[in-house]
Amino acid sequence: MHLSFLTQTCYLSYIQTVFPLCWCGLLPGETVVKEGKAAICFPSANEVFYNPVQEFNRDLTCAVITEFARDLLAQRGVKIVVPGEKERVVVSLSDETNEADAQTEEKNGAEEPAVTATVGEKCENGLRVLEGLAASGLRSVRFALEVPGLQSVTANDFSTKAATLIARNAQYNGVSHLLQASCRDASMLMYEMRGKKERYDVIDLDPYGSPASFLDAAVQAVSEGGLLCVTCTDMAVMAGNSGETCYSKYGSVSIKSRYCHEMALRIILHSLDQRAGVYQRYIQPLLSVSVDFYIRVFVRVFTGQVKVKNSVSKQALVYNCVGCGSFHLQRMAQSALNKTSQPPGLLIFGGIGTKYSAATGPPVGPECEHCGQRHQLGGPMWAEPIHDLPFVQKVLSAVSGNPSRFGTSKRIEGMLSMVTEELEDVPLYYTVDSLSSTIHCNTPPLLQFRSALLHAGHRVSLSHACKNAVKTDAPPAALWDIMRCWEKANPVKREKLSETSPAFKILSTEPSLEACFTVREDANPQSRKRHLTRFQENPQAFWGPKARARSCGGISSDLQDKRKKCQNKRKNQITDSSQLKDFPCKKFRQVSSPTHTHTHTGSHTKGPCELRTHEEKIHSASFLKIGA
Repeated sequence: MHLSFLTQTCYLSYIQTVFPLCWCGLLPGETVVKEGKAAICFPSANEVFYNPVQEFNRDLTCAVITEFARDLLAQRGVKIVVPGEKERVVVSLSDETNEADAQTEEKNGAEEPAVTATVGEKCENGLRVLEGLAASGLRSVRFALEVPGLQSVTANDFSTKAATLIARNAQYNGVSHLLQASCRDASMLMYEMRGKKERYDVIDLDPYGSPASFLDAAVQAVSEGGLLCVTCTDMAVMAGNSGETCYSKYGSVSIKSRYCHEMALRIILHSLDQRAGVYQRYIQPLLSVSVDFYIRVFVRVFTGQVKVKNSVSKQALVYNCVGCGSFHLQRMAQSALNKTSQPPGLLIFGGIGTKYSAATGPPVGPECEHCGQRHQLGGPMWAEPIHDLPFVQKVLSAVSGNPSRFGTSKRIEGMLSMVTEELEDVPLYYTVDSLSSTIHCNTPPLLQFRSALLHAGHRVSLSHACKNAVKTDAPPAALWDIMRCWEKANPVKREKLSETSPAFKILSTEPSLEACFTVREDANPQSRKRHLTRFQENPQAFWGPKARARSCGGISSDLQDKRKKCQNKRKNQITDSSQLKDFPCKKFRQVSSPTHTHTHTGSHTKGPCELRTHEEKIHSASFLKIGA
């Protein structure tokens, strides 16, 4: 019987029957990849996707799911135990409180759940986890080995080779009782699990590229209050290179700007909330991070027709000036408390007592008031907080108290420390270097610029998404006043400025305040004082996104040489014909007759198609027709 006619379970059983001796061992050409507590068998060819750089992604996901399980399972009467985690001990400072403390400890002990869940063991009241695009199954194996309180883990992949590898890795790591391999279309699998009793508590989506095609099914298949983890690696689209493509995938227009990475986070949150709203559901972001070449969001999904009405007032458009980079947000709708329609003393938000109306705008004129340039329109995007700070603090405390649990604990601690310091009610940010570049002056030190904002009475913080970012509630006018004051102490050559340039128009206006650049103590955040790992260097050569997995595998050995050769190929045009390709181009292959004469119109000026004689062309064309 052909394998395509076998079901998922029969297929995996068939493989185990055919290869009984090799099932738990290594097959020819395979290597063992170790990460965390997992050790997976990985083929040397590129048949299954794996990127070692995303270890931080997997470590952070394990940490987030652990804290999510701790909170959720406590409501079900289950206490989780994490290896290496120290118990909190309260030490009394006086003998008088010893008796009271003892009574408190007895009370707390009586309230502790009777059921304890540890890693690697199946918990009947635990979480049901789905990894929709599992590839080698490394992430799912790590869930089974490192996250306590799990009932089951389903590792799904559409590739039969990946599903086979997942099942082998589950048995290789001894977690077959928790982890089940699945060979299904991820969307169809989630659509089939939309029932309230079949939904998953945690769904993890980490695709190669965009997750847009899986979001509709994911928001339906996650349980009430469940956790949805989504990764986006199509940053070229979400960072403004293709705004029209971003709209077709996420329902939002991205624009090129300094704050593009945070805007990408808010775009995916907008898309998730919009798709959930179709089914009377809404999202609550727990953690949203921009890391390296991708973004990662963790959101909880709830159901509530009343709360869904608030979604429109949580979205906003952004007006971005193309000259000076100033931006303004425009909410999609307004919500106000309708006091006349509710009983006395009763406040209802998002329900009968709330009145919604269309937003008024725009917040800007036809031209920028600072530089006279036009505005770009982007969005809509999520304009509410993108983190749940109490939850982030729990994850940070757990990772800091157990640093040996993850290989990237230092970076997780640095990243989450910056997240807790961000202004949660201030969307987007400016960068100090871009403000300085606009007026062509020296860049002020970060601490001095932050101090000037604090002296002016504004709030300010850094951002985890950009090294030189400044998040502040100060209006653009205040920022440019501070830059004008800085320019007076560090003057630029005004005679070289064009009268139509943004720098000339900004500097032609006198500042309305006297900025003070004396460094304040509170201008330097704790994450910077403690020298935490916030923006690490590239971990290895040729670091970044890896090649897409191929069904036939086979990465060529000269892949790196090919990448080097293709770098700057548009700037450095090849003029030597000996360096051009020595095989027929695609247009030459599409011949209609043996006497067809081909004229090459490719990117190079003279290729092999033009260098060959007329007889060689006829011979090649005849050979191609015979072969066809």
